[in-house]
Amino acid sequence: MLKKRLMEEQREKYINPFTDYGFKRLFGEEPNKDLLLDFLNELLKHEQGRITELTYLKTDKLGSSEEDRKAVFDLYCQNARGEKFIVELQKTKQKFFKDRTVYYSTFPIREQAQRGSDWTFELKAVYTVAILDFVFDEDQNEPNKFRYDVKLTDIETCQVFYDKLTFVYLEMPKFQKDIKELKTKFEKWMFVIRNLNKLDRVPDELREGIFERLFEVAEIARFSPEEVQAYEDSLKSYRDLKNSLDTAFEEGIEQGIEQVAINGIKQGKSDELIMELTGLNLEQIEYLKEKIENEG
Repeated sequence: MLKKRLMEEQREKYINPFTDYGFKRLFGEEPNKDLLLDFLNELLKHEQGRITELTYLKTDKLGSSEEDRKAVFDLYCQNARGEKFIVELQKTKQKFFKDRTVYYSTFPIREQAQRGSDWTFELKAVYTVAILDFVFDEDQNEPNKFRYDVKLTDIETCQVFYDKLTFVYLEMPKFQKDIKELKTKFEKWMFVIRNLNKLDRVPDELREGIFERLFEVAEIARFSPEEVQAYEDSLKSYRDLKNSLDTAFEEGIEQGIEQVAINGIKQGKSDELIMELTGLNLEQIEYLKEKIENEG
């Protein structure tokens, strides 16, 4: 009954990759690791050659002391050479999201430190991939540029100064190509991530091994009742968030951000999630909690 109700209510055959459950099911589960491997190979093939092996790592990272801010990655893995990959899905605009990705990249860098005086400071490469369901304000005037590859670069020569720290930002709303316009496998990946839950069948243009696997993994009718419930909860959170942000935009930025935080507190969302969605710090969230308690 639960499967039937979900299909009737949402009228979607395939999961939404921008939900937490949908993203983790496609890219964060060991049986489906071939999907992540193929996506990263298409995304980074000019950087990496071909990645032949990936190992999932723990996604929560602590700072050097208990007082340091904890980092929680959506996906964290390494290849056979020990190079690290952070993959982040960001559903909403966050004021300091670029700062956050730089901060997150420091954890796999610090993990490589070796004790003793013999360590030469040689580091393995770190890649941070951000899949964004929004467009940065400063990028609004480039509607056709949806991919940004960032490295440490010399300003005068525009030559890469250091090639072991890479950030890739994918502004998904800008990717507007129709299925008939897709020319590369990477573009096919972009199309699938952008449009998966809007499709009712596998397009002929995507009838190749890895994408047929993806559609199979993403088909809601194949879920167990428990999986359907988990996805339904995740989808509701995603839609509630989108509705809250739409309302926030209409009511004004500051007032709206505060209201999103208040709604999250009342719904029992974690402090980490509320900070991620609103850009507020822990002190501001504690103030709002006291405000809610006093008003109640």
